Order: sequence, then structure tokens, then C-alpha cells
Amino acid sequence: MKIGKPDRYVQWPENFGRRFVISVDTEEEFDWSAPFQRSGHTTVSVPMLQKFQEFVEKYHVKPAYFVDYSIITDDAAVAFLRTVAEQQSADIGVHLHPWVNPPFDEQVNVQNSFAGNLPKELEEEKLVALRDAIREKTGTTPTIYRAGRYGIGPHTTALLRKHGFVMDSSIRPRFDYSAEGGPDFLSVGSEPFWWDDDKKLLEVPLTTVYSGLLRKQSGLAANAMNRSPLINALFSRSKMLERIPLTPEGISARETKEAIDVALDDDLQLLVFSFHSPSLSPGHTPYVRTEDDLDGFYDWWREVLDHLEMRKVKPVNMDELMTAATAV
Repeated sequence: MKIGKPDRYVQWPENFGRRFVISVDTEEEFDWSAPFQRSGHTTVSVPMLQKFQEFVEKYHVKPAYFVDYSIITDDAAVAFLRTVAEQQSADIGVHLHPWVNPPFDEQVNVQNSFAGNLPKELEEEKLVALRDAIREKTGTTPTIYRAGRYGIGPHTTALLRKHGFVMDSSIRPRFDYSAEGGPDFLSVGSEPFWWDDDKKLLEVPLTTVYSGLLRKQSGLAANAMNRSPLINALFSRSKMLERIPLTPEGISARETKEAIDVALDDDLQLLVFSFHSPSLSPGHTPYVRTEDDLDGFYDWWREVLDHLEMRKVKPVNMDELMTAATAV
């Protein structure tokens, strides 16, 4: 599924300024290089959510935790999520990993790991099952959504509207997952937009920035970069063109600060950061293998958050974001 260039961009009120969101794909640990499986995963990184929460609260950040089924069936995770919900210190959203989310009526394979590829009825049943489990366990009804593997499909936005969701954050701009059967986001930028004329469903893409001498002509090179790691590396090393998503996973603080500056120079008013919760504990993602890596993970955030403060980019939570988006 190819997502075309949007035509209903959000117009922010004058007092919105420049803001940022920190979002966490809150999920089980599994071997990213192995075939998808319904079982065999763990949730040992769950206790580290509290440490991260305490860390970002010092920066007055209210993060968004997009929660999948393995997490909402973990007692420790439920206790944490219920606490932050009651304290209103974090937002809770839905994060659909089809292979671990009932009902289990599909084959487990790469194609079906993108929820948007499932039959409409099955995608809906999984979405509702997860939404209802989060509501039952935390006492709050989530209205924000991010598909696992960014896997939205032709029916996803209609289903979200039908079931009362007001925001989607499934788009990863400038990335193409069609080689695996997933969506193609090469034509989509990082600016938030409305999926419908009546402003019922807001899209908040994860932020991806092109940096380098060719960034104004990035469209010509994007497809080649996406499909060829060699071409991607050649462009990046030559500083001709770098594709930089705002994440501590595989992106240095230097690159991230550069991307922030480029985004602000391009008048992007909302920056959306993301990472996977298993990176909060060593040994569960390719990005945090050791305790030293974990220390580096937090150092990354310190450096980036300090840079955001220096550039006068302020945190915003999801309620504030929706209020601002609908103000104009």
C-alpha cells in the first residue's frame, strides 16, 4: 500500500510554537532476525519503564506509551501503566502486533505481521480486543494508535474512526516497507495532517529528516537509498544526503541534533521521537546490547533534550496536541 502525499496539513495556532513528543513502542522482547512467533517472547524489560518515566519527568516530558497485547497481559506492566494513567504523567495508546494479539485466525508470516494486510474483520477484532484489554486493565480508554511495524492498510483509518480513535502515529516518513508486503511512505513528509475533511482523525508521523547537500532534491534519491544499504551508506558517508529518523536506536546524538536543526530551519513545528521499549534493557535490541550501551542511550537523551531546550522546543502531550490541532 502506497501512501500518497497528504493534502490536509494541520494549521497550528500562533501560540503553538515548536514542540516535541517522545513516544515508546511498548512491546515484548523477541529475536528481530527470527521468524515471527506467537509465543517464546519475554517482557523482562518492563521494570525499566519506571526508570525511563522518572528520567523524562525531570525534563517535564509526558511520554506516550503505545502498548501491545503482550504488555497489557503482564502484571508488572499493568501496574506501571495504571499508575501513570492515574497520575496523568503519560499517555497510553494502542500498538498492534498481530502475531501476539488475539483472535489468532491468521497464519503467522511476514505478510500478516503488518496488521493492515489482514482481512478487515480480523484487523478490527484484534484492534478492539487490545483497546478493550487496555481499558479494562488501566482504567483509561486509549484513543491514539500506532500499528506495529508501521503496518497500516486500506481499512485501518476507517476502523480507527469507527472505534473512537482520534490520532494515528503509524507513518514513518521516507521509508518503504513494500518489499516485505508493508506500506510505502516515501511520498509522505513529517508534517501532521488530517485523514478526513471533518478533522476526526489526526495523523502524527514519526519525524524523519533529510540532511546534506542534496536534501532539497531528496525525492530523486530516496527510492534508491531505501532499497540499497550500499547506496544509503555512500550518500551518508559523503554527507551528500542522510536520512535521519528521530530515534536513539542507531542514530547518534550528533546526527539527531543536526536533524533537529534542519527540521526547525524547514519550519517543522512538531518533532516526534520514538524507540522500542526493549531498548531500555541490555541484550534485547540491536541498539542496546550492554550496560555501556544503556548508559549511552540515556546520555543520548540528555544531549538531545538539552539541545531541544537550547533551541526552545518544548514538550507537548497528546491532549495538548489535539487541542492545538483543532484550534484553527
